[in-house]
Amino acid sequence: MSEAVSRRSAMRLLATAGTAGTALAASACAPGVPPGAGAPRTPPTAPAGAAAGAKGPARIDALLERLTLDEKTALLHGAPDPTSLGQAGYVPGVPRLGIPPLRLTDGPAGVRVARPATALPAPVLLASAFDPALAREYGRVIGREGRALGQDVVLSPMVNLIRTPYAGRNFETLAEDPRLTADLVGEMIRGIQDEGLIATVKHFALNNQEHGRDTVDVIAAEQTLHETELRGFEAAVAAGAGAVMGAYNKVNGVHACESKPLLDELLRNGWGFDGWVMSDWDATHSTVAAIGAGLDMEMPDGTHFGAPLREAVRGGSVPESAVDLAVRRILATMDRFGLLAARPAARPPRDSAAGARTARKVATAGAVLLRNEHGTLPLTGASARSIAVIGPTGQVPFVGGGGSAHVTPDGADGPLTAIRRRAGNGSTVRYALGEDVYGRPLPAKLLTPAADLEARSVEPGRVFSHEAEFRLAADDEWTLLVHYTGKRPVVRLDGKELFPVRQGVAEYFAGGLLGSAPDGMSVRRTTFALKAGTHRLAVTAEGGDKGQRFRLRHTTGATRAADLAEAVKTAKAARSVVLFAYEDATEGRDRTSLALPGGQERLIEAVAAANPRTTVVLNTSSSTTMPWLPRTGAVLQMYYPGQEGAGATADLLFGDADPGGRLTQTFPADERATPVGGEPLRYPGVGGRQEYSEGIHVGHRWYDAQRVTPLFPFGHGLSYTTWQYEKLTVRPQRSGLRVEFTVRNTGRRKGTEVAQVYVGPSTELELDQPVRALAGYRRLVLAPGRAERVTLDIDARALSSWDPEQHAWVLGSGRRQVFVGRSSRELPLRSKAVLASR
Repeated sequence: MSEAVSRRSAMRLLATAGTAGTALAASACAPGVPPGAGAPRTPPTAPAGAAAGAKGPARIDALLERLTLDEKTALLHGAPDPTSLGQAGYVPGVPRLGIPPLRLTDGPAGVRVARPATALPAPVLLASAFDPALAREYGRVIGREGRALGQDVVLSPMVNLIRTPYAGRNFETLAEDPRLTADLVGEMIRGIQDEGLIATVKHFALNNQEHGRDTVDVIAAEQTLHETELRGFEAAVAAGAGAVMGAYNKVNGVHACESKPLLDELLRNGWGFDGWVMSDWDATHSTVAAIGAGLDMEMPDGTHFGAPLREAVRGGSVPESAVDLAVRRILATMDRFGLLAARPAARPPRDSAAGARTARKVATAGAVLLRNEHGTLPLTGASARSIAVIGPTGQVPFVGGGGSAHVTPDGADGPLTAIRRRAGNGSTVRYALGEDVYGRPLPAKLLTPAADLEARSVEPGRVFSHEAEFRLAADDEWTLLVHYTGKRPVVRLDGKELFPVRQGVAEYFAGGLLGSAPDGMSVRRTTFALKAGTHRLAVTAEGGDKGQRFRLRHTTGATRAADLAEAVKTAKAARSVVLFAYEDATEGRDRTSLALPGGQERLIEAVAAANPRTTVVLNTSSSTTMPWLPRTGAVLQMYYPGQEGAGATADLLFGDADPGGRLTQTFPADERATPVGGEPLRYPGVGGRQEYSEGIHVGHRWYDAQRVTPLFPFGHGLSYTTWQYEKLTVRPQRSGLRVEFTVRNTGRRKGTEVAQVYVGPSTELELDQPVRALAGYRRLVLAPGRAERVTLDIDARALSSWDPEQHAWVLGSGRRQVFVGRSSRELPLRSKAVLASR
């Protein structure tokens, strides 16, 4: 259903009235939060130079009185760090007044600095556990490590919804569902801030794709915004987030970082946010408009909030009170976290062992078993003693995605190592590459004049160059790869440069798997068709100040055929096959297809035909189309599993753990059958304009509204045991519903289940409503034959819709249908209750 947005309504669509805009009610599924949760543990004391004994607002007043205009504006923008720790940003302090600098680190899946840190599983894998308590534990790892590694602010969590399966950062966020997202982000923030690190929820708002993210104008109606994208941000504010990051894109015609309806009317006046708002990196587009709208800090430099802001104040176009207000918000948040104390709390040591335990726990808990035919999994008996492991990510650990979420871990095993360890003595575990992602050396004799380009070293200040010819007897498809440690070598084929430096993040972020070789060398690759005949190759590499090493590699039709044949041979010789498939996503670019890249589909088809007991383990960022699915025995979705992913994968394959994850995004059966499929105005946009014309029907809601059958529905996930749902009762209570039902483990193994509750629309509301909306869930672990009576209280928010006429949430009273089951499409229990109006 399309929702048109007038120019006038665009200016007021984010306004909120009375108590309707108050913080999101506590989730029925989240654990109770003790008073004061999220606040720093050490009470702040007065900074040097402040009024003696001053506390809270009085302390900030004392500082503001003594700060010069130059010092104030220096607190409102980033600058180079004279002693950088490899973090994303730095804001200098004011030493004479005891105001310390701020260091800001990326950290959606762990702390991204120069030193190693715990590489946690991707947030989408965390979310698949449907476990708010685990989200808090995840946040605490980030919080402790951020503090331990010298950081004050973490640019996490990301809460933008998974709106399109093509979005390049879907692995960095949580879900397509607003309710689940809100539950989890609140607990992540509490966990981060329990440890004294300031959390930054991002990207406010509607930053749901990488394509054109700097310029696209996202048009969304008021009801759509409040019932979908804004739910997670509202929950973050309720959890006490210290900072909010403004998005790159425009929202209803105005850049998000200078949108007064977003930053002032909604975030602060509507939700009561009292932290500070920073821009995404280079997302500030003005001085007067931005600070007037409520942006407090420009990152990463002072293009607009440096000298131009001081000039605007002196010229009268910006009142100094606006600068004072922005500084006050930053200092008050620093004060809240003890950063202005005369004796700040000591930074804790890293606890890498504890971080690793949580990483493994999350990777195991969030894994989703999508398919399991004929008892393919778990591997037991003969199937566990004769195994073929196939695929490049079966040997090389795929820790995380690319971009600002990439973390350098202390170490990470490859799955092959973990599988061999778990299979034990007396078992045979064979390995085949299947697909070569790092290339083979170019034979020296291929080139005329000959040259060994496999292991070249270039001394500091020197330049290596070589020009040669080679001849192909027939047309072929080649991939050429350059591996290097310094400035990227220039490689030309028939006069064309193969690896030009790209602009912006496209150059900086190259993927978490394919961007670097196992030995740490940077990698770039390009694939092209070559005609039979003679070709000219020219290579130039500079040593620079430190010297460098490089190598030039390739794959061809012949090498790919040999890899495929070896994989099939290995599969035939084994009792069972575990084939690892990958898709390498990164910030800065969207996916161009939902299919597995390269020749992986052909590889899966051939291997599964050779051995039907083939399990495909997916290390992918988001939903994937699977034309090869019917041939496989099992499919295990592991996303990007972090540094402990290999051990977690082995635990699941061998049945040491039950796969307890459930999909937080719908997997489409066809690329054309998605909420944005065939609708370019929805995605990627037309002429720089994008419309959220699907309205409130995001994710699984769209599939239900359009009666489209997905490949795998939201909430789907199999177990190694069987489950039965029974004895549903629903009764009204205090503007909500109490739902009770019994879940029974009817199988022979201990298992994990995620029971889900959905509610239907109210017939008394003349507003667009979902066919079914997620209203609650409960993660259960039950022994064989055991049952548990589950009680979930569905609150008024879950039963309400946003009324754009009243600018408020309105309760959907009257008869409401309730559905209970294992996914959005497997709901065996149904009942109705009449909900009285307030």
